[in-house]
Amino acid sequence: MKLSFNSACVHGAYRAESGQPQELPIAQSTTYRYYSTDDVAALFDLKSADHMYTRISNPTVAALENKMALLEGGVAAVAASSGQSATLMTLLNICEAGDHILASTNIYGGSHNLITVSFAKLGIAHTLVDPDAPLEEIVAAATPRTKALFAETLGNPALSVLDFEKWSAAAKQLGVPLIVDNTLATPYCCRPLEHGANIVLHSTTKYSDGHATSVGGMVIDGGTFDWTAGGKYPGLTTPDESYHGLVYTEAFGPSAFAVKLRGQLLRDFGAVMAPQNAWLTHLGLETLHVRMQRHCENALALAEHLEASPYVEWVNYPGLKSNKYHDLAKKYLANGAGGVLTFGVKGGLAAGKKFIENLDMTSLVVHVGDLRTSVLHPSSTTHRQLSEADQIAAGIRPELIRVSVGIEDIGDILADFDQALAAACR
Repeated sequence: MKLSFNSACVHGAYRAESGQPQELPIAQSTTYRYYSTDDVAALFDLKSADHMYTRISNPTVAALENKMALLEGGVAAVAASSGQSATLMTLLNICEAGDHILASTNIYGGSHNLITVSFAKLGIAHTLVDPDAPLEEIVAAATPRTKALFAETLGNPALSVLDFEKWSAAAKQLGVPLIVDNTLATPYCCRPLEHGANIVLHSTTKYSDGHATSVGGMVIDGGTFDWTAGGKYPGLTTPDESYHGLVYTEAFGPSAFAVKLRGQLLRDFGAVMAPQNAWLTHLGLETLHVRMQRHCENALALAEHLEASPYVEWVNYPGLKSNKYHDLAKKYLANGAGGVLTFGVKGGLAAGKKFIENLDMTSLVVHVGDLRTSVLHPSSTTHRQLSEADQIAAGIRPELIRVSVGIEDIGDILADFDQALAAACR
């Protein structure tokens, strides 16, 4: 059955014989009982898709994985304990010491630090390139050991819109997969696999959950990349002795990347999503299409309001006609430009801090994608590990305030921002 996006949001992976949806159970168990040693042996040889141990797979987590794969249009998905661990395992699934990652300059601060600092300690090199650079410049930044291109649909918090046509063309020229973090856009606004991406990542902590209850991550395998071409990915195309010489591409075809990630990375690193978190996130996804419509509508209304405010220096939101990414937003973000915007208060950093302290309904939290409106000062928080030069390269000015626009009544949101701005700029 082929489902529309909205239908896919509310159809669960568990359903009765009649085809009617039924409640998703929480399999709060670490282990499962079997009645044949041969059945258990098949699990450990990856010949059976049943569950062997919750560090590898779990029925409740599998339901969430199936739903995310459906929403993004992938062949398989693997859940992780956080968005950060999803990024970590995705890149380590194909990279080792001596390899190289080519990434966009304006990725999320945690991903930036992972690639530029922690991976460097493991011997994995990197180059950061402006996402708006010409195709030739992106390709020229690669090396013979480049194993992946990494970018975000909507840069966090720069809010640049990825030119998928250009970045996928670069990936094809280099013979490497395009890995895209789609957290801020969600599959409601954009489905990267339809625009040339090969692997899609999510911090499900954000809009997928939507209620700030559950940390988690997701890796969706598009099944579109040929891992056998060019001999670049021996981990997928040569025998894995830990599974008696199994070759992932031969045994699992289009889903080889996802199976290797589950069978090796989850097995060895243990960054598994808890069943309770999977259940809460699965529940959150049932309203994703409703929430994202409201997030997008409110964000555009607030952006337009701030753009007209005498207290605001600048506003950055791809949905604004004045925004440099507006044309790309119309091309790739069919249902809206997301629920996040940034702006600068007149008076700079000092006025910005005063604005935040005078907000009433809006909260100051280190989070994004909640159904409640919140603000953050990235330069002094989420991106404080970056140097000033790296912050500027990532689109983070000292006075930048990030707003995660919630789904409250828009009149209440505007009133709260108006009184706080007036207080900050007196």
